[in-house]
Amino acid sequence: MDNSGHITMNNERTIRGWAFFDWANSSYALTIAVALFPAYYAGVTDDIVHVFGMDMPNTTLYAYAISGAYLIIAILSPILSGIADYGGKRMFFMRFFTILGSISCISLFWFQDMSQLTIGTIGFMLATIGFAGGLVFYNSFLPLIVSEDRYDAVSAKGYSYGYIGSVILLLLNLVVVMSPETFGIDPEGTLQYRIAFIMVGLWWIGFAIIPFSRLPKDAKNKPQDQLLSKGFGELKKVWRAIKKEKNIKSFLFSFFCYSAGVQTVLFLAATFAEKELEFQTAELIGVVLILQVVAIGGAHLFAKLSDIKGNIFSLIVMLMIWTVICLMAYFVTQSWQFYSIAAGVGLVMGGIQSLSRSTYTKLLPDNTEDTTSYFSFYDILEKFAIVLGTFSFGFIEQLTGGMRNSMIALTFFFIIGIFLLLKVKIAPQNSQIA
Repeated sequence: MDNSGHITMNNERTIRGWAFFDWANSSYALTIAVALFPAYYAGVTDDIVHVFGMDMPNTTLYAYAISGAYLIIAILSPILSGIADYGGKRMFFMRFFTILGSISCISLFWFQDMSQLTIGTIGFMLATIGFAGGLVFYNSFLPLIVSEDRYDAVSAKGYSYGYIGSVILLLLNLVVVMSPETFGIDPEGTLQYRIAFIMVGLWWIGFAIIPFSRLPKDAKNKPQDQLLSKGFGELKKVWRAIKKEKNIKSFLFSFFCYSAGVQTVLFLAATFAEKELEFQTAELIGVVLILQVVAIGGAHLFAKLSDIKGNIFSLIVMLMIWTVICLMAYFVTQSWQFYSIAAGVGLVMGGIQSLSRSTYTKLLPDNTEDTTSYFSFYDILEKFAIVLGTFSFGFIEQLTGGMRNSMIALTFFFIIGIFLLLKVKIAPQNSQIA
């Protein structure tokens, strides 16, 4: 942004600043959501927990905690997005959710055993809300800082920054977790893991300062009265516009379906490996590192494929791979088989998230100003998809007594997503497929 307040498109310093938000908050996505906390949660809690008058597996409670967190943010997100567009509060909310998430991660330091189950569960839920809540405002900056021809590449760059940054932090945490005695920590205790949770919170808020300082600031001349009612009005205006756009509607419904599968796999793969295959912490971290390293290449690979064959073709290819992955997971019994599946997940993990975001950006009407409200529909569907996917996963496990059955159920989300995606057409000038 120059001195006059005009946003300079395709400014490399701004783009790098935007990507650093992924570098910052992906520390939660990797360490808390995937690598360390799921197994830690299962390890320090009883196999069967009693909550709300019911007995259920601890992994089911964990899945329900994810569902609850995303249900809350799914309800709040569209309201806040409308306020952000009308009142110029995009950066304000991005900061708020970042602070909430980082402090919640730090609070997990006090979660040691069943006596602190409430602290651990609520702290995890608030960290999840902070992570998910910031993303809608982060995503909405993309069409404001780069031109359409760079959506795919810059979106992939953001995910690449996230993968690299989160791997660096995980490796630092790994030194403490795997060699606690080097730092005078009892290897039989939990302190080494709880220190990792603090490091995530500090990393998150520390590196977020970079995008906070480089991205466009909130407009000071925006009206500040009746923000709630005006926020709803902003959303209604965008919803009326979306209803007229068949391609956007078809894409959003497809995105909802396949996101239920994608996000559930990412959130619960570690608990699946720990419970079904009895993976130890070192093995789980190895799986996660494979995911992250392969995902960096996968995001750029499918960005290149989209340049050649178009976004829709690339997304369908990845959804087919996701379907095969879930089917294979049902039959996996050996560690090497799970490592192979993890490599497959890594290949399509970055690509599906990056291309979904850039595809939706391409489908937005020309000269769209209310980008936060448009992206709120995108993000709210992803949040409700996570609620549906993780709740279904936990419910099927509770009903059948096995997580493998839950993996099979996820394939239906991908198959439905493929059929809906076939209806989406991107204008020839925006993509190589019509």
